[in-house]
Amino acid sequence: MALKRMDNVGIVVEDLEGTIDFFCELGLELEGRATTEGEWAGRVTGLGDQHVEIAMMRTPDGHSRLELSRFLTPPVVADHRNAPVNALGYLRVMFTVDVIDETLERLRTRGAQLVGEVIQYKDAYRLCYIRGTEGLLIRLAQELSQARNTNTDGEE
Repeated sequence: MALKRMDNVGIVVEDLEGTIDFFCELGLELEGRATTEGEWAGRVTGLGDQHVEIAMMRTPDGHSRLELSRFLTPPVVADHRNAPVNALGYLRVMFTVDVIDETLERLRTRGAQLVGEVIQYKDAYRLCYIRGTEGLLIRLAQELSQARNTNTDGEE
């Protein structure tokens, strides 16, 4: 049996509403919300009896999702939000955007801060890292090759 797909990336947050608003501003859509609780859910996670609020966010193309979770019980036990880019383990999520400067301006109104600087990699991308809501590390990319390879007639 072959792998079929990756369904989502999970992110544990403290402020579920603020995080939903931040990712909506980025361009994701709220797909749905749910609460999971009880012993059955804890058997999957190994946490025992748990109560979790969940929001599923979907990218505009419908292919990728973020599962945002706010644990009411048991309490959160570790905080990796201040880890640098070279820390071990799951660390960041990356999104491709139309115009990186416009995206940064919109996200700054939601508290996003540029980590380093916006750089250009060859003629292919403009890239940056930001700390978004909850201190989440997010990498943004703007593809440059499409605009460069298309003339005004739409021919490549």
